[in-house]
Amino acid sequence: MRPQFVLSEIGVGLRRNLTMTFAVIVSVALSLALFGGSLLMSDQVSTMKGYWYDKVNVSIFLCNKHDAEQDVHCAKGAVTEDQKKQILSDLQKMPIVEKVSYESQDQAYKHYKEQFGNSPLAGSLTPDQMQESYRIKLKDPQKYQVVATAFNGRDGVQSVQDQKGILDNLFQLLNLMNRGALGVMALMLFVALLLIVNTVRVSAFSRRRETGIMRLVGASGFYIQAPFIAEAAVAGLIGGGLACVFLVVGRYFTIDHGMDLSHKLTLINFVGWDSVLTKLPLILATSVLMPALAAFFALRKYLKV
Repeated sequence: MRPQFVLSEIGVGLRRNLTMTFAVIVSVALSLALFGGSLLMSDQVSTMKGYWYDKVNVSIFLCNKHDAEQDVHCAKGAVTEDQKKQILSDLQKMPIVEKVSYESQDQAYKHYKEQFGNSPLAGSLTPDQMQESYRIKLKDPQKYQVVATAFNGRDGVQSVQDQKGILDNLFQLLNLMNRGALGVMALMLFVALLLIVNTVRVSAFSRRRETGIMRLVGASGFYIQAPFIAEAAVAGLIGGGLACVFLVVGRYFTIDHGMDLSHKLTLINFVGWDSVLTKLPLILATSVLMPALAAFFALRKYLKV
């Protein structure tokens, strides 16, 4: 097969169906940009899980005199020194516990003022209304239930709380958003495939005279199909290149510059450029293979070669 012939036919086909080719390029670019964004979102959630799960604590809040009057869990009164020592001793004996730290009422009040100093309730609270607590770092954050079972309902314990549960709600929201993006991507991809099939059919119809002559002179089926498949692949590759540009520019302007989220949201460990760059070859490969395969099957059905 002569490369010059294939290249000339690709150019002719793209020019003849310029409007539909443009629609294919845009659809492929948007769908694959969403695809790449979804992959990066999955990486971001995994990175955040690894970062935050390593820092979450289990908190055992102890009863104070105010809880004894209002909370059924503290009906036996405020926690005593003996009860605190026993709780600490039991925690230190548990093999799943990595570290235990104690927070006094004064420390709790100070932390509350730092975080919620502008709250209307801040001015009415006093240190003796705050709860003492033990903050437990577990070797495996998934083993929270072991601590909860051991200390919930014990005298002097108001509640056992797992910060991981709060994070799980956040990650569920992020995963839901990611699935929504994947749904939109699938819809855009379906539209792109329909456009590719229709573009190939229109191109084949407009050149039915040439393909008929090629059949008569004994051209092979692949020789006739190759220019059409290449047209779809080239249009897809252009769309894939645009999708890569969208991802790189989006990462640059939202995280590094422009919105500058990496400095404004310092508590979030954003995915790095390595994650973005590893997605680009996959996007480019998909942008070529998907239109080429769609064109191949469309030609088999409609060109009858």
